[in-house]
Amino acid sequence: MTGSGERSLRTRARLTALLVDASTGALGAAGGSAAGVYLRSGTPGLLRLAVLVGLPGPLFRPWWRLHVDRPFPVADAYRLGAPVVLSDAAETMRRYPQFAAGLPFQFGSVHVPVPGAAAGAFGVLTVLRPSSSDTVDELLDRDRLARLAGRLGAELGGLAGGDNSAVVWDAEPLCVRPPQTRPAEARVGHFTWDPETSAVRTDDRLPALLGVPPAEFPDSGAALARVLAPADAHRILAALRETAAGRPPPAPLAVRSGDGAPRVLDLWSPDAGNPPPVVGTVVEPGAAASAHGAADLLPQGVFCLDRMGLIVYANQAAARLTGRRRSQLLGHPLWEALPWLNGPPYDDHLRGALLAPGPVRFEARRPADGTGESDRGEWLALSVHPGPDLLTCTLVPVNRMDAPEDLAPDDPVTTTVHADGRTVAGGPSTTPAYRPIVLAIALTDAVTARQVSEVVMQELLPAFGGRHLAIYLLQDRHMFLAWETGFPQGFLVPFEGVGLDAHLPGVETLTTGRPLFFESMQQLAAAYPGILLDADEGARAFLPLIASGRPVGSCILGFDRSRSFSTEERTVLTALAGLIAHAMERAQRYDSEAALARGLQQALLPRRLSAHPGVETAGRYLPGTQGLDVGGDWYDVVEAGDGLALVIGDVQGHGVQAAATMGQLRSAVRAFALGDRPPDEVMSGTNHLLIDLDPGQFASCCYLRLDPATGLARVARAGHPPPLLRSPDGRTRVLDLPGGVVLGVDPLARYPVAELSLEPDAILALYTDGLVERPGADIDDGIAALRRALAKAGGAAGRRGGRSLAGVADRLTATARHATDRPDDVALLLATRRPVSAHRG
Repeated sequence: MTGSGERSLRTRARLTALLVDASTGALGAAGGSAAGVYLRSGTPGLLRLAVLVGLPGPLFRPWWRLHVDRPFPVADAYRLGAPVVLSDAAETMRRYPQFAAGLPFQFGSVHVPVPGAAAGAFGVLTVLRPSSSDTVDELLDRDRLARLAGRLGAELGGLAGGDNSAVVWDAEPLCVRPPQTRPAEARVGHFTWDPETSAVRTDDRLPALLGVPPAEFPDSGAALARVLAPADAHRILAALRETAAGRPPPAPLAVRSGDGAPRVLDLWSPDAGNPPPVVGTVVEPGAAASAHGAADLLPQGVFCLDRMGLIVYANQAAARLTGRRRSQLLGHPLWEALPWLNGPPYDDHLRGALLAPGPVRFEARRPADGTGESDRGEWLALSVHPGPDLLTCTLVPVNRMDAPEDLAPDDPVTTTVHADGRTVAGGPSTTPAYRPIVLAIALTDAVTARQVSEVVMQELLPAFGGRHLAIYLLQDRHMFLAWETGFPQGFLVPFEGVGLDAHLPGVETLTTGRPLFFESMQQLAAAYPGILLDADEGARAFLPLIASGRPVGSCILGFDRSRSFSTEERTVLTALAGLIAHAMERAQRYDSEAALARGLQQALLPRRLSAHPGVETAGRYLPGTQGLDVGGDWYDVVEAGDGLALVIGDVQGHGVQAAATMGQLRSAVRAFALGDRPPDEVMSGTNHLLIDLDPGQFASCCYLRLDPATGLARVARAGHPPPLLRSPDGRTRVLDLPGGVVLGVDPLARYPVAELSLEPDAILALYTDGLVERPGADIDDGIAALRRALAKAGGAAGRRGGRSLAGVADRLTATARHATDRPDDVALLLATRRPVSAHRG
């Protein structure tokens, strides 16, 4: 093994140990149930979860990566360099509705930046903990947390040797079991295995945990595999090799100590290639069976999970009700042993049990064969009771389920209507106090006034049994209708544009700031004599939309029958009106900024492309439909000497800033191209310009200088998707050209130049990632789909075809153009050389 490789192995092992120790220490300092460390990654602006203690990683995959600009507490702590403390779910919802939207449970959290010597923080130390009072917080030792984060930052600084950028994390998180709440001897041990030399290094605890004298502990991977699993050592050795190749086991492996006691093996590889070290963690899962021996006599199913989701105990009834053998349950993660409990909504229930203090109850259909492959099976009622070390789960058939003993007689009960028509009473329902979180979840992605109104109609009306909705917005001291549903056609026309002096409930609720509730239409008519009514029977609620003291408008809820409004309902409806007001205010700002950005974008995109008799080009741009839909994608064709320069780029972000930066970069590239500078110089010059303009902004770009006479093209790329080339015979391929990092990151970056030949009638396609990237899908799959589409559509653009290059561009963007959900903007630039005879004529 080389000296540099050994140093890298030691550095990675040291980094892992530092992160685990800091996370474990944070649990005690904050009285938490889970902790972890986010570190910077190799992708600018992206934080990755490096270590997670006390929670199963698969259940928290959506939070493995966070962008520093996202409205999340981790991002704020990192960006602002200050701790963020959230005492409970209410404060979390108020300050970070998107974070609360994904984890709407009763818990608090603490997020402390890990300081770096230079260039900002290394990352964030974060702890999830039980909800607590704003004024009494005995379990939270802020000074100790700050010292832990400071010490971790100092250690990481020493590890980096003064270069903060050397400490990054680009692997999946290492998930670690938390310390047991009761004293115990060595329960966790660690080792590293070098796949190149097969050498094994271990800490002092692992030999005792496996019952092997330290002097006799194996020093090779094969020998270690025989110690961990004497009967099937090949299984462990194969898992080690797969982990080194970047494919760790999806679940912990069951192994044994020297005396036959069960142990659990986690494998993980921090890096890929070179080759990486493999980190192993061996854990004693605990003796839950002895504590629950009496449960074997119960008719209800009982099984226990540790905080990593591993089943450490199951009675016979649990095995029978789940359709599994006990050996198929014990020592296996829940989602592997019972695959029918995977995915929504079950993941959400399990997250709630791990984060919230109270029990969680839900129903699930067990397939007839217990594997998830059959549509038949019985419904089971599950109750999950959290504890400091274990989650105890009980399950019974639904038809035998009694009302939970800990439910008070007047507690609301959830009524579940199943697809087969059965109606079953379950545990506590979503109480009115929880509805603001539900609405906040739905409003998270609503950015236009129409989207906000749709969310209110879909979420608010059904929750309270409403049938009618009208939303008015204030503009120039007059009220204008933004949305209506359920009212007779034309009924609301007379109220359009009324002033703030009108004696109407929809106006007075805004001017006074007080909600108005009318339990019958007669009550409404008595309060406002002569008011037009759309029905003889019903009830109405008029809610003021006020955001941070500023009037926004009013919301009218209508009900078909007379009804009363309890004190709790009135309070909750008023709170919901505040959420709607903030969302509407944000939507109005969005509409204004979007209009400005659209105008700027249209002004900056080329009105026409530079022409050449030997080259035909076609460009297309489509704005996104999510968020602020105008981004920084652009394309251009510029005369460069006796040839043409083709360029396409994508500035990070959306909105006016992205569009303005795009315009500056486009102007810079045009200036370089008109000077006929080589492609690498164009990229380097534009890179320096972007760094000077905005050190926090970056962009991808592809620049191609084409000689129309010979078809020779010289290309430079800066973090941009590779071009596609369709030959005249129909073969279409991805051009795997070398490239440099994105613009705006590294002032010393170099951009290699590659050459290619563009034959007559061949089609070259440059594009941005919005055309090929979809959430949850691999971008390589999107590029392959575009390649196939170009092969098919480009056949009609040759010399014998009847469709122009513009028609090919329309075909390639047709799907994106007609999509209602387009998360990013799209740019496409096509070019083809005409045959010599064609442009000579």
